[in-house]
Amino acid sequence: MKKYILNNRKFIILFLLNALVGCTKQDEFLDAKPNQALTVPTSLNDFALLLNNEVVFNAYSQPALGTLHSDEVNVTTANFNNQASAISQNAFTFQSDVFKGSTYFHEWNQPYNQVFIANIVLDGLAKLKDQNTNLSLYNEVKGTALFYRAFAFYNLVQTFALPYDPANAKSDLGIPLRLSPVLTDKVQRASVEVTYERIINDLKETYTLLPNTTISPRKPSKAAVNAMLSRVYFAMGDYPNALLYAEKCLATNKKLTDYNTIVPRRNNLSQNFLDEVIYTSCMINYGSIYNPDSTIYKSYNINDLRKNHFFRASSVDGSLVFRGTYDVNGDKFCGLATDEIYLIRAECFARTGKTKEAMGDLNLLLKNRFKTGTFAPVNAPDAEQALKLILEERKKELLFRGIRWTDLRRLNREERFKKTVVHIVNGKTYTLQPGSLLYAISIPEQEIQLNGIQQNPR
Repeated sequence: MKKYILNNRKFIILFLLNALVGCTKQDEFLDAKPNQALTVPTSLNDFALLLNNEVVFNAYSQPALGTLHSDEVNVTTANFNNQASAISQNAFTFQSDVFKGSTYFHEWNQPYNQVFIANIVLDGLAKLKDQNTNLSLYNEVKGTALFYRAFAFYNLVQTFALPYDPANAKSDLGIPLRLSPVLTDKVQRASVEVTYERIINDLKETYTLLPNTTISPRKPSKAAVNAMLSRVYFAMGDYPNALLYAEKCLATNKKLTDYNTIVPRRNNLSQNFLDEVIYTSCMINYGSIYNPDSTIYKSYNINDLRKNHFFRASSVDGSLVFRGTYDVNGDKFCGLATDEIYLIRAECFARTGKTKEAMGDLNLLLKNRFKTGTFAPVNAPDAEQALKLILEERKKELLFRGIRWTDLRRLNREERFKKTVVHIVNGKTYTLQPGSLLYAISIPEQEIQLNGIQQNPR
């Protein structure tokens, strides 16, 4: 239980934060609330402190089930049988109920914990009497809360709903859009279309409130909002808007890190945030037992520094271990960075026939990834070939960020890019077919029973 001391020895006991993460049922959380004096946050500074929690919003807090379903992971039989959790085993083998046999539902609960705290802040800010006393802080706190909620909603809809398809978005089930801190409210699942509309609208409002830059990438900025809007539209297959916001982001933050200047550490690239990191967040940690797929490792050119920087050999069994995370603590980075935005812009250019511009972005990125003096610009005869090259580089650059999962969901709508994911373990082969209903991962059964929401069809 954490205590933050404010003026006049006033305490905000953040029991809510710790209790909600540990409870698997709403009733457990409500019963756990202490009867003794609990100072409810009421001031602007109180609400700012509620959002100043790296564990809740930045560290290993976003769903990783998509990555475990993707084609960028592998696992040894020994690790799978002896170290993998039931949830990760179910995910890797594409089971219809990934939470079967588990009593912990972090992939669902932790993003909704972020939503809950953001809603406490937004509800409290709306009730403040003197909103204009410190307008800049008020706007920043409100904008940060809206960003955190939108970020959580996005990661939830990528995990627990079918991919965005304009033909079915009005009828496909999205996620419960909790917009109030009242835990007893029964909130049903919105449609996929309404879910994305909420995410986009929250982000657009956020942009009007946040500062241009922040001291640390642990807090969102206008650049982070533009990057996130680009990512959201990209996942929807709305390439004109993805391009629009990618260009807005790169207009203010275009830095790329020269990998020749990096000496990778055991579990990450650097002890400091790289220049290209715009906003940091990390996925839930399933340890290092799930390894990069060997075909990805073999695809790197001998002079491509990512081959060394992103991977090392396990000291236990010699298997590949991914260490290319941008997180300074070694957790799996799933935040926002300019390399992703350059690749979004490059793909959008290629899809509109702008081959020169597409290859310009791709070559700019690759120049910063190859050993000094070894890089020769890549050429493409036409936009179609440029697109294929860019898609390959997305797999090699954005590894273990949760992005490959969203790419599979997005690209499976196009016949030419459909991919069957194959996982092999214990001598058995498991497949995830394009268009499978398993692209909407099962919701924890306790959540279904508690709130009466509809389970994903199987």
